[in-house]
Amino acid sequence: MATGKEIRGKIKSVENTKKITKAMEMVAASKMRKAQDRMHAARPYSDKIRDVASNLSRANPEYTHPFMIKQETAKKVGFIVVTTDKGLCGGMNTNSLRLLTVKMRELESQGNAIEAVAIGNKGLGFLHRISARVVAHVTQLGDTPHLDKLIGPVKVLLDAYQEGQLDAVYMVYTKFINTMKQEPTLLQLLPLTSDRLEPEANAHAWDYIYEPDVETVIDELLVRYVEALIYQAVAENMASEQSARMVAMKSASDNAGNVIGELKLVYNKTRQAAITKELSEIVSGAAAV
Repeated sequence: MATGKEIRGKIKSVENTKKITKAMEMVAASKMRKAQDRMHAARPYSDKIRDVASNLSRANPEYTHPFMIKQETAKKVGFIVVTTDKGLCGGMNTNSLRLLTVKMRELESQGNAIEAVAIGNKGLGFLHRISARVVAHVTQLGDTPHLDKLIGPVKVLLDAYQEGQLDAVYMVYTKFINTMKQEPTLLQLLPLTSDRLEPEANAHAWDYIYEPDVETVIDELLVRYVEALIYQAVAENMASEQSARMVAMKSASDNAGNVIGELKLVYNKTRQAAITKELSEIVSGAAAV
């Protein structure tokens, strides 16, 4: 049975841990608000450029961008894996990587090779552990995502698809629903699917005049559209990270409080048993005399 000194040491250790988790909870709560504001600020641009791309797809121009052409000859698929750089955010990364694993096994069973771009340390480490081919990666993005840091690594897959070296490009990230719920999401980035470019109901037809020419306008627009999807996914993932970390640290603090209560109960019982034993020894000694 543990002695009183050992139990006091355990109580002190758990109390120190509780202080750390409480501090991390408060920091995550502060960062969560900023991450949510950044995510909500990016949504109008993402929605608007989606509307423009949707209207363009309905205009049926004489030029079709490679991003909208379905390919099935390369037998190779690309993945953009968006995860966090740090841990202690519950099962957020685990859920996303589990979704990624299921899709990768499905595609590999169909004879497809896999290439991946990792955004975040956790995803990069996972891809290395499963011996996936990582063609590019970016880590240590900090609390603010920057598009110029993201586009370089991701452009490797975009260019490969445009050249016909990939059949499809998927993106895995965690979508922010609310503070208590974050949803792992698998999105087909390329080819651009009809459900991503679904026009609004009762919307009228659009006709465009292209300046300087069709190819230049459509190429620039669809590249910006894909970049907006990637940036929005990273912003959603960062908001989800801070929310998940805040909830996880709150649970850890609550659990630490419960453990401290149990240890104090055990300590009091041990102390009471020691006092009772000493009293019994004194009484036994006096009776023997």
